[in-house]
This record gives sequence, structure tokens and C-alpha cells, in this order.
Amino acid sequence: MGKKGPRKANPKYKRRSRQPWSDKEVKQLRSLAKANTPTGVMSLKMERPPASIASKAKREGISLRPTNRSPYNRRKTAKEARR
Repeated sequence: MGKKGPRKANPKYKRRSRQPWSDKEVKQLRSLAKANTPTGVMSLKMERPPASIASKAKREGISLRPTNRSPYNRRKTAKEARR
């Protein structure tokens, strides 16, 4: 079980793990989320683990879902498209 293969000796995103969040970082998180940036890319830019970014976003009420996707069950069926 678990991951196989060599592990990174010092991954970039672990540098700031377990450190308090500053107001500047929360603003950066908001702007990255607004720009539909993936969580993995956010973690590299902010040098924090992806899980900490997701949990902080949830605590602050920031949605990490892509805004450019339509809700489910909104596609027209083939029958409706022919009308």
C-alpha cells in the first residue's frame, strides 16, 4: 500500500506547512481561486501542501470549483436537440 518509487527529498510545498496564514496569503489564495487555478499549482506557488490550501479555502468560504463549468443535468437530450 502507499506510493511506490523514490520520494522527493525536500518537496517545495513542504516549506511552509504548519505555519500560520498571513492576510497577504489569504488574498493570494482568493485571487488564485478566482482565476480557476488548480490546487496543485496553488500549492507550488504558495509553497504549502494541497490539503492545507483546500482546508483553508473551506474555512474562509472560498470555492475552489471551476466557475466555467455548467451544472449537472443541464445538457439537452438528443430528442430535445432535434426540435
